[in-house]
Amino acid sequence: MTSMNHDAGTTAGTRPKALVITAPGINCDGELGLAFLEAGAVPTSVLLSELIERPAIIDDYAIIGLPGGFSYGDDGGAGRVVAQLIRKGLYNALSAAIERGVPMIAPCNGFQIAVQAGLLPGPGSGENWPQVPARPTVALAPNEAGRFRDDWTGIEIPSESRCIWTAGIEGIDPAAMVLPSAHGEGRFVAAPDVLSDLDGSGRIALRYTAQDHFNGSQDRVAGICDASGLVFGLMPHPERYTRWSQHPTWTRLDPSVRSGDTPGLMMFKNAVRYALAAVS
Repeated sequence: MTSMNHDAGTTAGTRPKALVITAPGINCDGELGLAFLEAGAVPTSVLLSELIERPAIIDDYAIIGLPGGFSYGDDGGAGRVVAQLIRKGLYNALSAAIERGVPMIAPCNGFQIAVQAGLLPGPGSGENWPQVPARPTVALAPNEAGRFRDDWTGIEIPSESRCIWTAGIEGIDPAAMVLPSAHGEGRFVAAPDVLSDLDGSGRIALRYTAQDHFNGSQDRVAGICDASGLVFGLMPHPERYTRWSQHPTWTRLDPSVRSGDTPGLMMFKNAVRYALAAVS
């Protein structure tokens, strides 16, 4: 991986610029942009169609976000249309950004898009990003119960995870170690050898707690990263939990629990710190 040693990705060299990719039907771009802003970045939303016409736009950003929602109405399957557009017209620009050290987050519909576009799980450790998108090796299938669910879910971060977004997030009260989930197709599935490789290589970045494992994901997987740890896809929404007042029972949390940042904001601050270090 090459480092970013230019000033294009920052504002006056102090605040990283965050690109929020949006498209028809995506409805969490505002929340994702606000999360970047609260973490210290400067967000800008750009339509996918414009990026496909001018992929060099991506070179001006130090962080990338692929937000949730119902892109193109989830026509033909959740995230499928955007994924195919990325595979055809934007994959090389995104893979080049990751190669040069740009962190990327893809919550919910973004995760569904990323796995179908070939951005996740990504190449193995020590491998370069391929010139053409890989065939999907994991999927987000319909929830086990066969219905959409909107709820707060307990999460766990594997200690061996290489994900830069979740690094150092530990020791948080279980009542606060939660994220909101809202999806009908979030059941993580993969062949046994693929799942074993993800686990052994530290690419399982997030799990549901046993009591909140509602969608039937294999090995309770809630999110994965690529081998670099930069690309993070997850079904829960960290961008919806950057302030304590967003927690469903925040007034009942002990003040000591609310003395620091929420787990969601910690994730975005991790990426901002990484991006600043990469361009310094």
